[in-house]
Amino acid sequence: MRALKGSDRIAVITPAGQWTGHELWQRAAAAADWLDEIGAPPGEPVPALVASGFGAVALLVAGAHSRRPLAAVGPRQASRELTACLARYHSPVVVADADYVEAAATAAHPWQRVEAIPDFGLSSRSLDDDPGPDEIVVIMHTSGTTGVPKSVPVPQWRLAARVRNSVPITKVGPDSVYCTMSPFQHIAGVGNVLITLARNGTIVLSPPFTIEAWEWLGTLGTTHALLVPTMIDRLLEDGRLDIGTLQVLSYGAAPIHPDTLDAMQRAMPGVGLCNVYGMTEGSPITALTIDDHREALAGKRHILQSVGRAAPGVELKVVGPDDGGVGEVHYRADHVYLPADDGWVHTGDLGRLDDEGYLYLVGRAGDRIIRGGENVEALEVEDVLATHPMVREAGVVGVPDRRWGEVVKAYVVPAHPGRDPLPEDLRAFARERLAGFKVPTLWEFRDELPRNETGKLLRRRLREG
Repeated sequence: MRALKGSDRIAVITPAGQWTGHELWQRAAAAADWLDEIGAPPGEPVPALVASGFGAVALLVAGAHSRRPLAAVGPRQASRELTACLARYHSPVVVADADYVEAAATAAHPWQRVEAIPDFGLSSRSLDDDPGPDEIVVIMHTSGTTGVPKSVPVPQWRLAARVRNSVPITKVGPDSVYCTMSPFQHIAGVGNVLITLARNGTIVLSPPFTIEAWEWLGTLGTTHALLVPTMIDRLLEDGRLDIGTLQVLSYGAAPIHPDTLDAMQRAMPGVGLCNVYGMTEGSPITALTIDDHREALAGKRHILQSVGRAAPGVELKVVGPDDGGVGEVHYRADHVYLPADDGWVHTGDLGRLDDEGYLYLVGRAGDRIIRGGENVEALEVEDVLATHPMVREAGVVGVPDRRWGEVVKAYVVPAHPGRDPLPEDLRAFARERLAGFKVPTLWEFRDELPRNETGKLLRRRLREG
C-alpha cells in the first residue's frame, strides 16, 4: 500500500468515478477521521453492511491501517442471520451503505447504533503504513455448520502469503485491471480486491452482474476478471462474453462444462482460463491453471471435472479414504486464516486425488450445498421449513445444476396428510427467514422421509431419489 502514496496511477474505478492511489490514501484517511467521529473504538472490528463501492474500499483501507478492521457481513442475509453476526462485535456502531441502513437498524442490538456511510472527502491524516504482521487487515465471514456465519480474521502476514501464492495462478500484477463480480464481503470479492491492491494493480468495483455491467468493463481496459459459470453461460448465450481486453478469466463455485469451455475458446481464443477452489478460511486450495485448460482443450477433458492440483504453498491430503479413495479434504499453508490445532484446515468437503494430483470433489461431509458460490447448510433450511404450520418435517439436499452448480431441493412431509402446502407459500415463508440463495428451488411432497434406526435423516437416500 505504501507504493500508492503520492501515486497518480488509477487504483480504484467504480461507476461513480475513479481514484488515484494518492486519492485512495486521502479518502481512507478521511474514513479513519469519520470512524473517530462516530466513536468506533481502536482495536475493535467495525461491523458493516456494504456493497462494492468507494465507501467500502475506503473503510477497508482505513480499518486496516487504524486497528479497526472492517467486518463486512452479507447484506442479503435475513434479519435473524444478520442479528446473529452482529452479536459477536462489541463496537457501539454498525456502519452501512444507504441502501442497507434499514436492514442494519432492524438487525442491530440495543448497544449498537447504525451510521450511514457518507461520501468521503480528502484528509491529510497520517495513517499507519507499517502495521505489524499480526495486525488484522479485515474480518470476513462464512457459513458455519449451523448456517450462522462465523468470523474469519485476516492477519497481515497471512494475507501477504496469500498474495504470493495466488499471483502465479491469476497473473495479477501492477499493470492489471481486475474486476470480481462477487459480493464485496465474499472471499472472492474483498479477498481479490486486497490481492490487486497489494500488487498495485487497478481494482474495478462493478455493480451487480448484468450483461451491461460486464460490457462496461471492456471500456475500462479490464484485463482480469472473475465470474461464476452461471454468468459465463449467460454471456455466451447472448454472444457478449468477449469484451476485447481480457487476458485472464477466473471462475469458481462449479466446474466448467466441456461444451462451455469450447464455446469460450471460440469466443475469445487468446484469453487464459483458471479455476480456483478455496474457502474463506484460506484460499486458494487448488487451481486448475491456464496450462491445465489448454491441456483440456487438447483432449485431456476429464480434468475439467476436477478442481485442479494443490496451489503454490499448499499441502493437500485426503483423510480417511474409503475403498474408492474418497475422504475428507484437508490442507495447510501459510495463507490459512483459521487452521485447526494440528495446523490443517478440515474442509468438510469429500474428494479423491488421482495419480497426477488432481482433486475431484464428490460431496460435503456436512451436507453443505453450494449454490452459485454461496454456502447453504441443509439443517438450517430444514429447521426453518419445519416451523411452517403446514409442514410436519422437511429434508433438504443439493441437486446438480448446470448453471448454479447445485440448487436447493426440499422434500416436505405435510402436517395434514393429503393436504400439500403450495410451493409458492412455502417459498415466501422461507424467504422471510432466509437469504434468497438458501430458499429451495425444487419441492417434492412425501408421506415420510428416510431415517435410520436412531431416527437420523438419511439425506443420501433423498439424493438417490
